Amino acid sequence: MEIKRIKGNTWVIEANQLIPFYKLDSGRCVLLDTGLPEEQEELERTLSTAGLTPVGVLCSHAHVDHCANNRRFQEKYGAEIALTFPEAGMCSSLLTLKCYFLTLSPGTVERESSCMVHKPDRFIPPSDGPFTLGGVEFQIIQTPGHSAGHICTVTPDNVCYTADALLSAGMLESKLPYNLSQAMAMDSREKLRRLGCGFYVMAHRGVCSGEEAGPLIDANQALIRRRADEILSLVDRPMTASQIDEAACTLYQLFTHKPRRALRFERNVRFFIEYLVDAGRLAEQCQNGAVYYVRTENS
Repeated sequence: MEIKRIKGNTWVIEANQLIPFYKLDSGRCVLLDTGLPEEQEELERTLSTAGLTPVGVLCSHAHVDHCANNRRFQEKYGAEIALTFPEAGMCSSLLTLKCYFLTLSPGTVERESSCMVHKPDRFIPPSDGPFTLGGVEFQIIQTPGHSAGHICTVTPDNVCYTADALLSAGMLESKLPYNLSQAMAMDSREKLRRLGCGFYVMAHRGVCSGEEAGPLIDANQALIRRRADEILSLVDRPMTASQIDEAACTLYQLFTHKPRRALRFERNVRFFIEYLVDAGRLAEQCQNGAVYYVRTENS
């Protein structure tokens, strides 16, 4: 893994995703997320080579690619872990973790993601504003939608870590972008326009300047609307969620042979169905005890 400076004391580690950190001094840092479980050893080596010890983790949200090593850093380094209340609740037990994975069985969640279960040391208040960790004041922006308690963090260098609230330019062809609530994610994205930060760091491999942020937000919003329209166009008769999912996988050529991956596709399609229902473009009907979706006049 390589380390690159963004501005001042704000740096990123180039892992599977970008993991930002803020250098407190020559030997200590606060991490903004901790990456995937399989990245743990390499992440620790990278920090050690740089002469850095993580004394805090200001975690954006409790998804496996963002918090899987929280407990490890907490136990090994005594790092203070900070999470919002909804995200802390999510990773408090294997059963609450299933709420995130949704379509996976409890046994699968236990086998694959038990590393995510931990208790934070600090709770981030449910409002925008300052939050001090490691003796440094960060600014917290509440951005629910991708997950229930997702946050963006602005470092003292006026660099915003958007985590998964904003997709990088390289991710704008995502076939089924994940958001627990597409509508809330879009509203949260609009909040980022007003920040006026010098740089924006997106978890999934992107950094943009303040001038580039507005057009990138526009492109993110357009992607969600476009995918919703495409999925809506598939509903040419009363269809179950599973039938819509199969049609979407055919449209986007998501022909996996791995059931767990297919279940994730089904989950992501369902979130678009819910978005269309709430927008009044799909309606729900019951036939033989099953729910079918039909297009409305508004569609």
